Amino acid sequence: MSATARQAQDQQGLAERLGIKPGQVVQEIGFDDDCDQQLRNAISQQKDTELVDEDYDDVVDVVLLWWRDGDGDLVDALVDALTPLTDGGYIWLLTPKAGRDNHVEPSEIGEAAPTAGLSQTSSLSAGRDWLGTRLVAPRARR
Repeated sequence: MSATARQAQDQQGLAERLGIKPGQVVQEIGFDDDCDQQLRNAISQQKDTELVDEDYDDVVDVVLLWWRDGDGDLVDALVDALTPLTDGGYIWLLTPKAGRDNHVEPSEIGEAAPTAGLSQTSSLSAGRDWLGTRLVAPRARR
């Protein structure tokens, strides 16, 4: 397998690990120069998947919320991220890993998520410098 083919396969695998499926609309909030470009490429290269910015004004299947320490009130950001989600949609809260600039303590996420009406379901490495935390609305609210 060529290096290019392997990279494409790895990128597709990253999008699949995030549960991103072909045809979904993924909204990205909090994008900046420090965001993981490989993760973004993996999502945008999924067949018929649309990666839209925070100004998108229709419903979305997934929200990628890039969040750093010092970005403001996490509860408010999570509540705002819920607004465009379709039923059954979910949020990937992407924060810098421990030891990186602007790292967000897990306890902050653990406190903010339930206050915003969300539950943590899983976490994974979402790139070299980023940790992803999957957040969903409880079943009764979906």
